[in-house]
Amino acid sequence: MRRLKPRRRGLGAVLAASLALLPVVTTPAPATALPVVASQLDALPFRNPDLPVEQRVADLLGRLTLDEKLSLLHQSQAAIPRLDIPYFKAGTEALHGVAWSNDIDDGWKQVLADRATVFPQAVGLASTWDPALVRRVGSAVGDEARAYNTLNPRQWGLQVWAPVVNLLRDPRWGRNEEGYSEDPLLTSEIATAYGKGLSGDDPTYLKTAPVLKHFYAYNNETNRSASSSNLRQQLRHEYEYAAFRPAIEAGAATGVMASYNKVNGRPTHVDRALNEDVRSWTDETLYNMSDAWGPHAVTQAQHFYDDETVAYAHVLKAGLDAFVVDDSNSKPMIATLKDALARGLITEADVDRAVTHALTIRCRLGHFDPDGGPYAGASPDVLDSPAHRRLNRKTAEEALVLLRNDDDLLPLDPKQTTKVAVVGPLADSLFSDWYGGKLPYEVTPLDGIRERLGKDAVVTSVEGLDRVALRDTTTGRYLSATGTTSADRVVGTEGEPGEAAQWDVNEWMADVATLRNAGNGRYLTGNFGPFNTSATIPTGWYVQQQFRFEEQPDGTVLLQYIGYETNEPWWWIPGHYVTVAPDGTVGTGTKEQAARFDREVLRDGAAEAAAAAAEADAVVAVVGSNPFVYGREVHDRASTALGGSQQDLLEAVQQANPRAAVVLESSYPVTMDVDPGALLWTTHAGSETGNAVAATLFGDSNPSGRLTQTWYRSDADLPEDVFDYDIVKTGQTYLYFEGEPGYPFGHGLSYTDFRYSDLRVDSKRVGQDGRITVTVDVTNTGSRAGAEVVQLYSHQRTSRATQPLQELEDFRRVTLAPGRTVTVRFRVNADQLAHWDVTRERWVVERSTYDLMVGSSAEDIRQTTAVDVAGEVIPPRNLALETVAENFDDYDGALLVPTTKERGTSVAAGDRQAWVKFAASGLDRPTGFTASVAKATQGAGTLEVRLDSPTGPLLATAPVSTGGEYDYTEVSVDTLLDDVSGLRDVYLVLSPGVRVATFSLS
Repeated sequence: MRRLKPRRRGLGAVLAASLALLPVVTTPAPATALPVVASQLDALPFRNPDLPVEQRVADLLGRLTLDEKLSLLHQSQAAIPRLDIPYFKAGTEALHGVAWSNDIDDGWKQVLADRATVFPQAVGLASTWDPALVRRVGSAVGDEARAYNTLNPRQWGLQVWAPVVNLLRDPRWGRNEEGYSEDPLLTSEIATAYGKGLSGDDPTYLKTAPVLKHFYAYNNETNRSASSSNLRQQLRHEYEYAAFRPAIEAGAATGVMASYNKVNGRPTHVDRALNEDVRSWTDETLYNMSDAWGPHAVTQAQHFYDDETVAYAHVLKAGLDAFVVDDSNSKPMIATLKDALARGLITEADVDRAVTHALTIRCRLGHFDPDGGPYAGASPDVLDSPAHRRLNRKTAEEALVLLRNDDDLLPLDPKQTTKVAVVGPLADSLFSDWYGGKLPYEVTPLDGIRERLGKDAVVTSVEGLDRVALRDTTTGRYLSATGTTSADRVVGTEGEPGEAAQWDVNEWMADVATLRNAGNGRYLTGNFGPFNTSATIPTGWYVQQQFRFEEQPDGTVLLQYIGYETNEPWWWIPGHYVTVAPDGTVGTGTKEQAARFDREVLRDGAAEAAAAAAEADAVVAVVGSNPFVYGREVHDRASTALGGSQQDLLEAVQQANPRAAVVLESSYPVTMDVDPGALLWTTHAGSETGNAVAATLFGDSNPSGRLTQTWYRSDADLPEDVFDYDIVKTGQTYLYFEGEPGYPFGHGLSYTDFRYSDLRVDSKRVGQDGRITVTVDVTNTGSRAGAEVVQLYSHQRTSRATQPLQELEDFRRVTLAPGRTVTVRFRVNADQLAHWDVTRERWVVERSTYDLMVGSSAEDIRQTTAVDVAGEVIPPRNLALETVAENFDDYDGALLVPTTKERGTSVAAGDRQAWVKFAASGLDRPTGFTASVAKATQGAGTLEVRLDSPTGPLLATAPVSTGGEYDYTEVSVDTLLDDVSGLRDVYLVLSPGVRVATFSLS
């Protein structure tokens, strides 16, 4: 495997990328809507599988009317009976198994897959560090998608919206579970493997058509449709593009989906990078998608264009080929695009180009073949088949990460384990997630342990939740359930608290809790004001089962309702606390109106779990997150801390039995104050979770998973602003984090030990076009067979730019019997060591010494060597040439904004002064300063040029007059200092509201 950073493309590839932007030329005469005789259909070129795809598509395009073409630009593409073209729905969710789709025949209702294999969440798939295995998983998911398509082709489409390759920059992101890693190389390797599996092995036909989500710089949910990711050039290429590009280059994806956010102030849905960058990465035809509602967001949320016709025109011209809007109704989109044609905003050639992309993928899916192509007619027997169950179990086992194992507490000896306590809120539960299907069967950790130990062992289970009664101190009434339907309102009742007034409380993460009624087993649920107990599990778009206890100085508690809808701009109740009226009516009100509850503990869950632990030979505490609670799509987290009640349980259990093993199930890195002696982490790993956990706890499976993210020690290690995408300046991810992590990137223990020795390279000096062969011997020095993930990192010692502390270059997963040695060989092309040179806007391999380090994590480096690479020396900046302002080296307070609506990026100051730095600039007595500037706010401003620091010697001051954010003018002034020459750091200092696109000193 290789990084695929600065691939040099041949002339043919460059021409193909250029031609992709030109109008499609078709030879058939203008089409009419006349039907074709059925007996003649198979004679038409587009129906002939023996012809090249391009020829078939061109023939079909020429037979379509304008209205038919426009209909093909929608997610829900109506059938064209006269040409025997069936209905096509783009987009079936298949992130870690076939999950859900929308049913055109039932009001576009979301239909959950209930027979599909639910594999571990995406972050768990990546935790295997096993691309070959992940490719098998992708292939199984592709087979099951084909099977569902056989059952109902109108409901289950073959374009699948997976994988997600957004980098896991910040673990507070609500969709952390959907991505793979904070590292672009690992992300791209796993994405390529999964995409290849989904696509199939046929050189022409596609099993399914995977789409990479979400392009790009998308790692926050809060205000996601209006927020802008400030992304400087270096990170655009080295970090963001590096995750997307390899899968596209490898043919593992058939397109990208635009993200909801803006990047540098421009909505991704109208970002020309979709055409000009993404399509330059491959010679294959790509079919790019909008995200759901995304084209509407350009006007309705982002207010980038005021006119939706104009917005839709730019969406199309930017390189999106499918509008995912208005559910199954394509008529509004067709009308809008017709308006764009009538107004000359787009041409029919623009339409033809996008339709060609859509038809090409449909042709490769077999839609125009008389027999449906080689993947048609997949049998439903593959759904949840025995083979897929075995694959699922293997994947769940490989995804498990042993984070800690003091005194070799694990594995447990099954022969000496006759009495086991399995405690905790996840001991006998499994969860799917928003992008997972319904589990066709469930093996919980409790189930798996019981099955593994057999009938002779006594396995007890304690959930460990506090059971409480909540008495309103003003009325004396208890919060009580009255039934299980949405009409059965929770009320305040008088008298002693029966089961209907008792609640099992679980603080999942941080202080976000659910309350399950002891009388009916249902969850306290918000209902846009009143409350009920209708929900069997926390679920739904708004997840109305979330609450927070607020302790008061007098010992009472307030109960705050925090269902996701309370974050919506239309939510009308400030504070949204539970209230109790004198007559017992329960409602929602402000904090001042909130009921003050005495929290009467009827059962101490932690004490109950501790009692069970004290009497057991072995203890397994299973704790963690619920994928629907405290963070999910549209909702970020403020903390990564394990919930307080769960931490209390762990502390009590460990005091009762210090050799308790903890199994942590979560969708993201977790912090806790408790230090378990043995800590085994798994993502929510699907139906086979319990079998995988049991096999690992009792040593049948040797853990081999590795972390794909840095697990920070506390929230204090994370930047204050989740919107800050500059990982270089914030010190995020293992690439730039200088603190001590809780658990480092790449970390994972084994039940055996591995020794690294004799690291060597074939040459200590190579040219910038050369190759380095790195070899290391790895020996299993323990008594068990096991798998080790050998990781190769690099570090560039000297550079003009800030370089990562270490950067993953390659990895190998090797399995060794006890005493065996394997020689692991890495081949590193020197151009893999390139970084983005902002001074010349291209990749560069710098002349430097590069450390090459191998080990079992980013922190556990076992062997190090170094090579000298005879690369380039980046010359001093020549500011006499027109310099793009966004190509700075450092900045403070600067925002990146669009230069024009369509193209370019400028530097801007917001509501305070900002500066940008251009380091090591070669100055030769400049006498004049010229800049292209604008000002977004009223009043006059200035653009200063200073030397050596933002407050250093003033070289020039240019006035910037009031205009508009896109009204750029050129200003020229004389410099103020004489005889300025040599290498100097040049700073542009912008007063509030000032924008600069380009400048020069001459």
